[in-house]
Amino acid sequence: MTVLDDLLASLVDDAAVQEVRMCVHWTAVVSKQCGLASTLHPEMHPHGHVSVREVGSLHERTALELAQYAKSDRLPEASIGMAAINSLLDVDEAHCVELNAEAWLAMQGREKKVAVVGSFPFIPRLRDKVDELWVLERHPTRGEFEADEASEIIPQCDVVAITGTALINHTFEGLLGLCRPDAAIMVLGPSTPLSPVLFDHGVDVISGTKVVDTALVLRLISQGATFQQVKGPGVRLLTMTSSKNQS
Repeated sequence: MTVLDDLLASLVDDAAVQEVRMCVHWTAVVSKQCGLASTLHPEMHPHGHVSVREVGSLHERTALELAQYAKSDRLPEASIGMAAINSLLDVDEAHCVELNAEAWLAMQGREKKVAVVGSFPFIPRLRDKVDELWVLERHPTRGEFEADEASEIIPQCDVVAITGTALINHTFEGLLGLCRPDAAIMVLGPSTPLSPVLFDHGVDVISGTKVVDTALVLRLISQGATFQQVKGPGVRLLTMTSSKNQS
């Protein structure tokens, strides 16, 4: 069973879909909650080559039906599916703290080797707080490494942080498989499902987002906001740790 299979199996209660928004940076599905996911676009395809099935009537599907899109090989559909999963999760906030990923990585990575899969705004600040830092990206900029170098880099690391978008593009299991058994593993970013299911697959810490002002978040992402522009009164950053990491 993949992580996605287990996530989908954990969704017991269905809900009507109130809204589906696919915007330039973020996709939102509103059902029980407002769920977010990165909007991933297919590479090297002409405009219109890859379409979303049943577009125009997605709001007539249930959230569980849309959640199945997470398994699609079409990246826009998989983005919708992950947002639908996040819209159905009942986050147990008793097991969460308002600690962001940057703070945890700085604390956990002190004097250790750290790999971060995905480029995040906090990376420049993190570099001076850990022994060694590798950033893996599909389109690396200066100081970053190609994603396909993961097999060389990740096994060297004491701490590995994996973007939640790896669940959307279906690279998650491969990345997990590269981690050493003793490595501390975090999944982070607004796409990340705040679900203990991830702990069953070897993840130690989950850092994600809970939308608290749906109308505000929908307005912002519809106008092209990046997540840095969404942060604030519209969302809360929550971190959940597995029981083995709790004192």
